[in-house]
Amino acid sequence: MQKYLRAEIGLEIVAYYLNSNLGVEKMTLNIVEKIVKSHLVEGNNINTGIEIGLRIDQTLTQDSTGTMAYLQLEAMEISRVKTKRSVAYIDHNTLQTGFENADDHKYIETVAAKHGVYFSKPGNGICHQVNLERFAVPGETLLGSDSHTPTAGGMGMLAMGAGGLDVAVAMAGGPYYLTMPKVVKVELAGKLQPWVSAKDVILHLLKELGVKGGVGKIFEYAGEGVKNLSVPERATITNMGAELGATTSIFPSDEETLRFLKAQGRETEWVSLQADENANYHEIVSINLSELEPLVAQPHSPDNVVPLTNIKNLKVDQVAMGSCTNSSYTDLMRVAAILKGKKVHPEVSLVISPGSKQVLQMMADNGALGDLISAGARILECTCGPCIGMGQAPANNAVSVRTFNRNFEGRSGTKTAKVYLASPETAAAAAITGYLTDPRTLGEMVNIDYPERFTIDDSMIIKPPEDPSTVEVVRGPNIKPVPKAKPLGKNINGKVLLMVGDNITTDHIMPSDAKLLPFRSNIPKLAEYCFAPVDEDFPRRAMENKGGFIIGGDNYGQGSSREHAALAPLYLGIKGIIAKSFARIHKANLINFGILPLTFERPEDMEDISINDNLYAQDVHSMVLNGKGILVNETKGVNISVILDITPRQKEILLAGGLLNFTTMSK
Repeated sequence: MQKYLRAEIGLEIVAYYLNSNLGVEKMTLNIVEKIVKSHLVEGNNINTGIEIGLRIDQTLTQDSTGTMAYLQLEAMEISRVKTKRSVAYIDHNTLQTGFENADDHKYIETVAAKHGVYFSKPGNGICHQVNLERFAVPGETLLGSDSHTPTAGGMGMLAMGAGGLDVAVAMAGGPYYLTMPKVVKVELAGKLQPWVSAKDVILHLLKELGVKGGVGKIFEYAGEGVKNLSVPERATITNMGAELGATTSIFPSDEETLRFLKAQGRETEWVSLQADENANYHEIVSINLSELEPLVAQPHSPDNVVPLTNIKNLKVDQVAMGSCTNSSYTDLMRVAAILKGKKVHPEVSLVISPGSKQVLQMMADNGALGDLISAGARILECTCGPCIGMGQAPANNAVSVRTFNRNFEGRSGTKTAKVYLASPETAAAAAITGYLTDPRTLGEMVNIDYPERFTIDDSMIIKPPEDPSTVEVVRGPNIKPVPKAKPLGKNINGKVLLMVGDNITTDHIMPSDAKLLPFRSNIPKLAEYCFAPVDEDFPRRAMENKGGFIIGGDNYGQGSSREHAALAPLYLGIKGIIAKSFARIHKANLINFGILPLTFERPEDMEDISINDNLYAQDVHSMVLNGKGILVNETKGVNISVILDITPRQKEILLAGGLLNFTTMSK
């Protein structure tokens, strides 16, 4: 085995040529490989770069993606889900300013009962927080129709985000396919200093690696520093690992994992899960927790990270705490301890979204909720809330400090707002002082731990009936059928309708806010707002031209797993996206709905394309099967070489016109 050391972007990274990549049987396994190997149902090895099919133990959906997922499940004509447990959460679309959201909730509730899915009622909490508390199991696999599903990696679960259709297939008993990622070992040493938190750990990684630094990788945490992090802290790190572009992140299952499960009354579900001694990794990233300091992500990207001390005299208008990243019992108890006996600055609006009913109930019982209210905090529902633009949009040009995971432009509901991502401690300091403030100036840190026993009340999680024959699935008028592509034709042509730059997010492609979330089950209506933050005229042009092409830069489609960012373009007739590179989940979603995800063979060819140029490709089937081809720019008379880097199975899916067609044809 060869080994070399290289310095990269301020981190110590050791890269290995793996024995397995040389065709030699490995004698030791890391945690990821252990779980993959025990769940492998298709693919004869676990070598990096090979497509594999995994058995999925659990699935989760939430209401903004769940409606489509269950419509797709129904289309597969599966009477009952095949997983160990599937849970449908209502945690996104909860304002209910009209009938649409309530109708979606009733549909999800009844279709879940019909098909053997547990139903977490509105108010029970955010899917990832509730899942961590009540359902996550070390060593099992979880697939969720939400990009922050890797939160459960804090419990030693191989948890991945995917599009709703992939989750529907998993619920139906099908494997989840992915190209085996590289496994990166994150070696943690030391212990976090007072006022430095788990949020600062993941912000540090984002600062060093960037939003593309985890593409094609899984981050596996190890080292002596791991034992100094609680499960809620680990979950914060794995949750926001999604912003690295990583497939997922995972921690070992150890004595700390057992302690958390005991506190939740679930100790029988614990298993020890550690990497073998001398297990191989593609890279090793070393972080000394003792050397970290409070960090903050500046607008408008989670990797625009600087030390908090670099920012001086920044006046804050709003502070928002919660989200699936930082809404645990320990997070909010620490905030309550900081705010106790103090008042929120008169010019600051402080809003808090507890992560679950369990968290809210316990804080109500022990008096911490009263401390928050007395300080001037506004207590919101146990939902995603402001994180996804569902209420609490800041004022024009306002500065909002948030404990969330994303600060993309306009995601807060206000395009001109400046959103900073920070730890709960930093956010609490800002709420008190009215300025972005180093929490280390507040004095002695109050140590907070969770109790030996959490308050357990699962009455808002509805178990599906044993006999579903009496259940009637209720569909409101806002719920429309899933758009389906036709089998891929021999030739394609169309105009270039839109050209965008690097790091275009799914929030750009298909906005998600209080105005549009009610239409997540109504693609024709939703499509009217496709690319609205970039070009409000795009939907009209797409319809008038009967579709066409979109040109993009690097990391096209980063962010949320929402397949609506593929469904809306499909409805508008988009035939292909030509980009420099794609984010993992969005590329899979495009394939799932029959849209060609093409990359430039020569990135400089993008300069030979302009809006309204007409592109043409002959014998697209050969392009798909060969993995490359030529698009002719008929307007300029030049050829554009493109690559279609997909697996043999994905080629069949594209030729069939998408995964739903492919699945029903294969039955």
